[in-house]
Amino acid sequence: MYSRIRDLREDKDLTQKQIASILKMSQTGYSKYETGENDIPTAVLIRLSRYYDTSIDYLLGETDEIKPYLKNYNK
Repeated sequence: MYSRIRDLREDKDLTQKQIASILKMSQTGYSKYETGENDIPTAVLIRLSRYYDTSIDYLLGETDEIKPYLKNYNK
């Protein structure tokens, strides 16, 4: 999981400081997510999945499909 958030960040040519600013947190705090030193809170996973337009399952390594799931609002 941790390499996925790093790879997605690098694919957008962002620094840790830039993505940390987007998440309204410190660069040090964000860095600990990428290294696996700290678990990523659900709220941050949601924001990252929305920002990178992918699914939380992709971020967590549960799927290799980078495209987000289709949302069904008619339930």
